[in-house]
Amino acid sequence: MEKLLDQDFPDKDVPRAPHDMGGVSKFMCEPVDTEPHAFTDFDREVDAIRQILGMKKVMGVDELRRGIEAIPEAEYHRLSYYQRWIRSITENLLVKGMITEAELLAALEAKR
Repeated sequence: MEKLLDQDFPDKDVPRAPHDMGGVSKFMCEPVDTEPHAFTDFDREVDAIRQILGMKKVMGVDELRRGIEAIPEAEYHRLSYYQRWIRSITENLLVKGMITEAELLAALEAKR
């Protein structure tokens, strides 16, 4: 097998986004849990919101992904999978003017 050299990877010095884990040695050595797991009520609700927004043509999966990829690294690693989704959904709805920041804050306060 031929040895790969630095010139074989011209973008090796390009910073990675936090979601870009491919080839990161820390993740190459850790087994991936492929066993089915139970969804929480939160997971189901977020997934349902995303599906409804998609069916109503308010937000597609590309916008969801773009929003997830834009999450700052520290926050990205702190959030769970569906927390990243709801963060992206919320940001998309705010940007599109579907909800206002005041409405969002009021809804969050009402949940407390």
